[in-house]
Amino acid sequence: MPTVPDVTLNNGVRIPQIGIGMSQVGDDVVSDVVTTAIEAGYRSIDTAASYGNEAAIGEAIRSLQVDRGELFVTSKLANTDHGYGTALCAFGATMDRLGLEYLDLYLIHWPLPARGAYVSTWKALEHLYAQGRVRAIGVSNFHIAHLRRVMDEGGIVPALNQIELHPGLPQEELRTFHAEHGIATEAWSPLGKGRLLDDPVIGSIAEEHGATPAQVVLSWHLQRGTIVIPKSATPERIRSNLGAFDVELADEDIEAISALGADRRFGPDPDEFNPI
Repeated sequence: MPTVPDVTLNNGVRIPQIGIGMSQVGDDVVSDVVTTAIEAGYRSIDTAASYGNEAAIGEAIRSLQVDRGELFVTSKLANTDHGYGTALCAFGATMDRLGLEYLDLYLIHWPLPARGAYVSTWKALEHLYAQGRVRAIGVSNFHIAHLRRVMDEGGIVPALNQIELHPGLPQEELRTFHAEHGIATEAWSPLGKGRLLDDPVIGSIAEEHGATPAQVVLSWHLQRGTIVIPKSATPERIRSNLGAFDVELADEDIEAISALGADRRFGPDPDEFNPI
């Protein structure tokens, strides 16, 4: 079983550098996915209230013969639950569904700037952190302007920002801002929804290293210090993704992959996303 290294967050909490993403994983397969991932060596599980599978994930965790302290569980606030009091209630509902005594990381899923409530929402997360109900708090899909507001108007610098990040959208400016302020970078859709795996540059590097294109792209993330949460419900892919730690990319490989970036965003722009 491979050993997954940790990344230390700005409050000293350690998060595994690779986790299993649970977006669009239905209740009928959650138990199999979580079990396969844990048996393969994963210890980080990423979900969200909007994924609708928190209860199934909690049940799967309780069925495993793994000490809770070995696991790192992340969930995210639903877009319908912005605002101080609403966010506090929503967190309680998340914990009821998960059936856990504490959460390792809790994130605001989207900033929704048109509503203007993400700062009060952040203050609710700060309250939960002060109570010890969550070990670390952070955000997801925040641009630099959103981060500046919560840092200026709140009391805690986010531990992590989970963003769309892949070779087609390398997010260099945002990653630099994170590094300057002690915010960890975590990539959702680290493989670009699979749309980048046929790129000839990535294919050539994969062939040179005797690796799969997915392993090469994940290694590109890992060697740059990014935390990744690739999503898969396929047992072989879940296990294969951990092989990224065996791929040692040369500097020129990393540069070649980084040069592929063409601002190809496959998800919504956080400045414009306002789903309800």
